[in-house]
Amino acid sequence: MINKTVKNVTEACADIQDGATIMLGGFGLCGIPENSIAELVKKGVKNLICISNNAGVDDFGLGLLLQKKQIKKMISSYVGENAEFERQLLSGELEVELIPQGTLATRCMAAGYGMPAIFTPAGVGTEVAEGKEVRNFNGKDYLLEYAFDADFAIVKAWKGDTAGNLIYRSTARNFNPMMAMAGKITIAEVEELVEAGELDPDQIHTPGIYVHRIFQGENYEKRIEQRTVRSKI
Repeated sequence: MINKTVKNVTEACADIQDGATIMLGGFGLCGIPENSIAELVKKGVKNLICISNNAGVDDFGLGLLLQKKQIKKMISSYVGENAEFERQLLSGELEVELIPQGTLATRCMAAGYGMPAIFTPAGVGTEVAEGKEVRNFNGKDYLLEYAFDADFAIVKAWKGDTAGNLIYRSTARNFNPMMAMAGKITIAEVEELVEAGELDPDQIHTPGIYVHRIFQGENYEKRIEQRTVRSKI
């Protein structure tokens, strides 16, 4: 097995340059690559095209890159928790492509599977369909949507090994596994890094063949977007 471990996040993200197209895993603030996002802020790379289910919040996640105006375009399905995102969108400072969540997921999956495009019924007859090919199958219309073409996929896993095999926990499995398959270069940060052979093969969600670099992250905050508790009875 090839050891894919790098020393730290700085080494992992060293070749990410201005204008890169990057997939970033996670769902809400769950399972996001916190260390890698912080490194991109530190590097000061700009004009990024970011593909992510959401845009973080004002002071966390992708919101940190938005604050520094490092993102040129966001491709997302949900962006309702970020006031700075709203401000940049309405002022014309930020390009935005809003995509139905299932379409976003499937375009990631298609890229990972080596498929150039998919057909989906989501968005037919709406603004989403403007300028796109529509084809009828068995009496139902479908939109042609292209697979994503990302320079990098940055994902976050609970546990990984030096060969790049990854295990996610709970909600972190929503987008991380399919994005890990889809990047030309996939960078994985993990909470715990072990030697190859220590993970139970039956528990692995992303095989190491998809991962190019892996490092053990630190100081994870794991914030909650909307904390709700049951009222006292």
